[in-house]
Formats: sequence, C-alpha cells, structure tokens
Amino acid sequence: MTDSSEILIIGGGVIGVCSAYYLSERGAQVTLLEQGEIAAGSSYGNAGWFVPSHSVPLAAPGALADGLKWMLDPQSPFYVRPRFDLDLFEWILRFGLASRDGPMRRAIPVLRDLNLASGVLYGQLSALDGLAFDYEHKGMLTVFKTAHGLEHGEAEARLLNEFGLRADVMDAEQVHQLEPALRPDVVGGVHFPDDAHFNPAKFVLGLAKLAETRGVRMERNTEVTGFETANKKVTAVKTRRGDFRAGQVILAAGAWSPAVARDLRLKIPVQAAKGYSLTVPRPATGPAMPLMLGEARVAVTPMGGLLRFAGTLELAGLDLSINVRRVDAIVRAAEAYLQIERVAPNEEPWRGLRPCAPDGLPMLGRTRAYENLIVATGHAMLGMSLGPITGKLVAQVAFGEKPEMDLHPLRAERFSN
Repeated sequence: MTDSSEILIIGGGVIGVCSAYYLSERGAQVTLLEQGEIAAGSSYGNAGWFVPSHSVPLAAPGALADGLKWMLDPQSPFYVRPRFDLDLFEWILRFGLASRDGPMRRAIPVLRDLNLASGVLYGQLSALDGLAFDYEHKGMLTVFKTAHGLEHGEAEARLLNEFGLRADVMDAEQVHQLEPALRPDVVGGVHFPDDAHFNPAKFVLGLAKLAETRGVRMERNTEVTGFETANKKVTAVKTRRGDFRAGQVILAAGAWSPAVARDLRLKIPVQAAKGYSLTVPRPATGPAMPLMLGEARVAVTPMGGLLRFAGTLELAGLDLSINVRRVDAIVRAAEAYLQIERVAPNEEPWRGLRPCAPDGLPMLGRTRAYENLIVATGHAMLGMSLGPITGKLVAQVAFGEKPEMDLHPLRAERFSN
C-alpha cells in the first residue's frame, strides 16, 4: 500500500464517485476533483440501467460493418462523424480486430462477471438509509417490429444463454401481456429478468453525499491542467485552483481521460461516444418496465413520475453540440413502438459523452508507467451498470490487495502490447 489513506480521484461521474465511496468505506482520506459539477456528464441523463443482458461487448461480429454502413446516415443508431483523426483511425482498426467471434467470446464472461458482481452491490446500496434512487428490479424487455430484428434478438439470447445469462425469447402475445403499452405491430422480443433500472442522477448525487459525510472532499469546478512526476510516480495534480498532492491518483475522467492523461504521455485509446436522451412526464399509458426498442436501439426507462428515452452512439470527439436529426430519430422510434401521444419533452434534449474502449472492455488497474496511478475508464454504455464493482475493485487495488476479480483483461496498457 502506497499512502492509500491520501487518494486523489479525477472525475466526478459514476466511476469516480463509486471509487470515492468504497475508498471512504475503508477509512481512506479521499479528495475528488471534478471539472464541473458532480454527475453533470454522462452519469446524469443516461438510461439508468443495470444490465447483465449487455454482457456482449460493443465490439462484436457485424458491428464494424453496421458502423461503416451507417457512417453517412446521421440518423442511424451508430454514427461515426467523418473526420481526419489518427486516434480515431487507430481506434476503428482495433475495434475491427476485436469485432471477431474469438475476442467477443473472451470478453463476454469478463463483462458478465463484472455485471453480476455489481448487481450484488446494487442490492446492498439500494437498502442504505439516505440513498433513494428509484431502484426497481423488474427486468428489461427488448422488442422488435420486424422478423429480421427478432431473429437477431433470438441469436443474441442463445449466445447469452450459452454463457449462463437469462434471456427468454417471447412471441407477440407474450410481449404484449408483459408490456401492454407496446403497439400491436410489435412482433416479439427478448425478456431479461435479471436487469434493473433506476434514476442515475439520484444514484450518483446520493452516493456522493454519503461519501462526503464520511469525509470525502468533493472539489467541484476544479479542472485538471497537468501533473508533476518523479521516480515513476505522480507527485502532484495541477488544476486551475492550485496543485493537489496525494499518495495515489485515480484517473476516472470518462471520455476526457485521454486528454487528461496526455501530460503524462500515457495513451488511453478511448473515443467519446455521444448519446442523447429526452425526459418527459410519465403518461398514464406509458410503459411500466424498461424497454429496448430493438431495431432503433432506443432505451425507454420509467423513473418514478418521469419517462426517459435514450439512444444513439455518435463518435464525434469531445463535441457536446446537439444534432437535432438524431434527437428526432429517438422521438420517431418512441412513437413507432409505443401507444403514447407525441413525445414532448419538458426540457431540452440532454447529451453526454460515454468513454468507449475499442474492444468493449473497461480499463481498470495500475499502469506500468506510474506505480501510484490507477486508471478506471472506458466503460462505454456500461458505466452505470459497472459503477459499484469498479469502485470496489479500485479500493482493493489502492489498498494493495488482490482484487476479487482478475483484472488482467482490463489492464490499461493492453493495447500497447
């Protein structure tokens, strides 16, 4: 253990906050640095899902072909904005190599085990006094409007079943019985009974508050500008509000991690994947359980008195502009699958940047370059699902313990081998 009682965390999203919570649980002195407000990035407006059903990585057979096919369609579920960017070209090459059957099958049990371990922790966290985040364990239903889409869903269900995950194929009558809000032309779907949903902002902000009661310092509006290093250690983190020193540093800056790490000459091959969401008052005829609108790849989540629609994956760099055409595609999908009136959000569309590693696995563990630096990023669309287990593993690594899970497949420098 290297001065683990004094730990700096860079990033105030779900990964940084979960790390702060589990470190504080063990009595560590923790300071968290966030460039804006806690949970203001992709942790705020996402679908709010805990999803062992999403244990198939983003890099899977056919994913690259779909991405290239959709590249010129800004309304597609997966869109790569054409631009000259050597890091993007390298990422796409690595994504293509990972999108083969062998790498995918090696990745599934890793994501499965992380998800299932996180599910145990979510059960514990949802029972804590002072942490209310609308957690409901109702499962999730992916639905399809075409026979071709349903065939794809059936194939994925067989794959998940092969790895011990529950996925039940349903015909049209069964999905309508389970969720009456679906339109009559939905032809079937796949039910994932082990999934859960919640309000992501309430979770991260509530957990941050609990961590603060344990002494964690949350330094908001504190942008990291560089580092001081010596003898293979990070000795100081420079910010616009002065320098911070600590025994250990945890890089959990999400999509901004590559930019933050640049001053360390540490290459982190993460691409920012923009997603959008719309949140509306929950209609009386709205769905009672979370849904994935299969062909459109739009997530629907009831959150108390709200209903959220979230979707799209847009590789466009660190760009937070709103593409109205992509928002319109989410609205059209919602109206095409659900028996609800026109979707009229009560606030402007939200957008956030998810950190995507090219092989679909997060990066977690110490680096070879700096012995007191722990990287925890690259969770893509699974940040909320894997947040608790990531935070717990970060705490185990920081305290010099053998992690309860094998972190070798997640090592930060696996792409430099």
